[in-house]
Amino acid sequence: MSKPPLETRWAHCRAVALSLLMALNAGAVGAAALPPEVETALRRARVPDDAVSVVLQEVGSTRSTLGHNADVAMNPASLAKLPTTLAALDQLGPAFTWTTPVWLNGALRDGVLDGSLVIKGSGDPKLVVERVWLLLRRVMQLGVRDIRGDIVLDRSAFAPARGDSADFDGDPTRPYNVQPDALLLNFKSVIYSFVPDASRGVAQVLVDPELARTDVQRSVRLSAGPCEDWRSALKASFADALQVRFAGAYPAACGELNWPVADADPASYNARLIEAVWRDMGGKLGGSVVDGTAPAGLKPSFEIKSPSLVEVVRDINKFSNNVMAQQLFLSLAVQRQPGVPATPEAARAVLQDWLVARAGPLPAGTVVDNGSGLSRDARMSAALLARLLQLAWANPSMPELLSSLPVNGLDGTMRRSRATPGRAHLKTGSLRDVVGVAGFVLSDSGRRYVLVALINHPNANAARPALDALVQWSLRDAPSR
Repeated sequence: MSKPPLETRWAHCRAVALSLLMALNAGAVGAAALPPEVETALRRARVPDDAVSVVLQEVGSTRSTLGHNADVAMNPASLAKLPTTLAALDQLGPAFTWTTPVWLNGALRDGVLDGSLVIKGSGDPKLVVERVWLLLRRVMQLGVRDIRGDIVLDRSAFAPARGDSADFDGDPTRPYNVQPDALLLNFKSVIYSFVPDASRGVAQVLVDPELARTDVQRSVRLSAGPCEDWRSALKASFADALQVRFAGAYPAACGELNWPVADADPASYNARLIEAVWRDMGGKLGGSVVDGTAPAGLKPSFEIKSPSLVEVVRDINKFSNNVMAQQLFLSLAVQRQPGVPATPEAARAVLQDWLVARAGPLPAGTVVDNGSGLSRDARMSAALLARLLQLAWANPSMPELLSSLPVNGLDGTMRRSRATPGRAHLKTGSLRDVVGVAGFVLSDSGRRYVLVALINHPNANAARPALDALVQWSLRDAPSR
């Protein structure tokens, strides 16, 4: 028997979701009491019940096992990545890839390109240094050893980012604060590794990737004592991207540790990375690495493709990667209007339109801000997120979404969960004053449940044990309330 068209299946899913919403709304009027073990954990964290929103419902069912403040719009933190990744899987398909075209724009003779190398970004979220190396290796395989002109980087698929990486929390060194870029190379970040050498009394400082015109102090003295706040002890100076220094010491007891840092000059990062990789491969460059535009109407010399969307979605959800989520968010706008530089406003419009088309009118108080949840303004209710997860369960891409969610007690952002390991696939959300989980739980009886829980309160992070208790309670098929 042939399957009904996708739109027909979505229409059926929407009808089911709307009936679920009515059931959830009916259950939320009285704000059902939370399980005793959850209440106990909340009291210990000094978090009141009205700061908590919960929905627990068997997949495909209209019967609510637990609904507590389900319709209250709250800050979802990184649970906002669920609508972003669901919309992408639905609209683009799990096999979607980003294409990065490359032009040898000039005559090539005896290894010399008498012109420029042009690379055009399309939003690839995973153009890490290894893939940059492969791209430039392909250029060499085509016979280029010496570029007499420039290496031109076309970033026009996204509109220039407004603001800067310090806007969210005032810390521009955090890799999660890196702004999206149509040609995002290696997340515009550097990993500093500290390797103790007791015989010399220093820790070697290793840098990955190396960047052109960037001087990094290559060793720092070792200190005795426990490995505690080792980053502060280093007294690092990252403000000058071209000169990184460490004025403190590194505790020998720490062993080898890594420190990922967003580069202090994101505007020049791409140029410094490309130049360093090209020269390290033995390539020569007569000009510079500059921003520009790709040649119109000229077929690319070759293209490289990103990993598939399903691999990207897995990285986004398993590890709550904000930068990749923002790249995906803006890519939705690129796909709607090819050739028009994508803006956050255009991406928000695409995501909101998708939400309404799939789940019906958005509940009062809903605010779609960005694709990652790195926002103080975003608002979603547990009921809305539960509706989306119910729809996702009936969607052809359900296996891809499920496999992208962290497994409690085993991997990703759920690896520290204290609930019975391996029984829940849950996206996590965490900001100052916000924690949450949303996903699917497999109970002792073999039933699968949708679980969404949000806590918005100054003591939210102290209430994580309450979320573990709620997951454990759900695993046990606790009686309805």
